Amino acid sequence: MFFFFLPAEMASAPAQQPTLTVEQTRVVLSEVIQAFALPENAARMEEAKESASNDMGKMLQLVLPVATQIQQEVIKAYGFNNEGEGVLKFARLVKMYENQDPEIAAMSAKLKALLLPPLSTPPIGGSVAASS
Repeated sequence: MFFFFLPAEMASAPAQQPTLTVEQTRVVLSEVIQAFALPENAARMEEAKESASNDMGKMLQLVLPVATQIQQEVIKAYGFNNEGEGVLKFARLVKMYENQDPEIAAMSAKLKALLLPPLSTPPIGGSVAASS
């Protein structure tokens, strides 16, 4: 199971946090996206998504661990911890640069689209049949 909350001492430890420039973050983010496109990783993600059947709880149980593993394989080469917390720290770094760099924002959106199921919204004003 992955935890999204880090103890304060871990979250604030500067020695644990790799520092990447905007340019380096673009490179790493691009490599992460490319890793998801590799046939073996695409197959793993597809299998996990099919098993989850767009159920958000199952997505967290089945898809998130696979996605985390794929990201870890890339980001560990850049000094990020090879645990779930490394992925979270990288995500925070990307989020920080999203507002500063449109290319990072676009790549981040592409990565999110790879990870999350498409949201289906019900038709507006549509499903109630009028009786005549």
